[in-house]
Amino acid sequence: QVQLVESGGGLVQPGGSLRLSCAFSGSMLSRYTMSWYRQAPESQRELVAIINSVESTYYTDSVKGQFTISRINSENTLYLQMNDLKPEDTAVYSCSAGIGGTLSTYWGQGTQVTVSS
Repeated sequence: QVQLVESGGGLVQPGGSLRLSCAFSGSMLSRYTMSWYRQAPESQRELVAIINSVESTYYTDSVKGQFTISRINSENTLYLQMNDLKPEDTAVYSCSAGIGGTLSTYWGQGTQVTVSS
């Protein structure tokens, strides 16, 4: 029943910013731990950031200080603010929702982020 739909991806120049959104439906966002992942071409999917139900956050080392994960429970929306983007940030970004001790029970389809001049 839970559905996740990402948006906000696109083409951006190095040093630019994007804000990704993840629309959540089918349940209460406030109950879930939410995560962002990314997968670059010919690479394994990488965990980028996590925010739990009390808004404690985690970031992978490569994005610390550049990306910010946040949530607005009343709007059923998860966000990823991406600043100072680099070509190596190019990937398909997906949001996920977990509950009951599982980090990623549900997945969105992903949104493409391309960082290039």
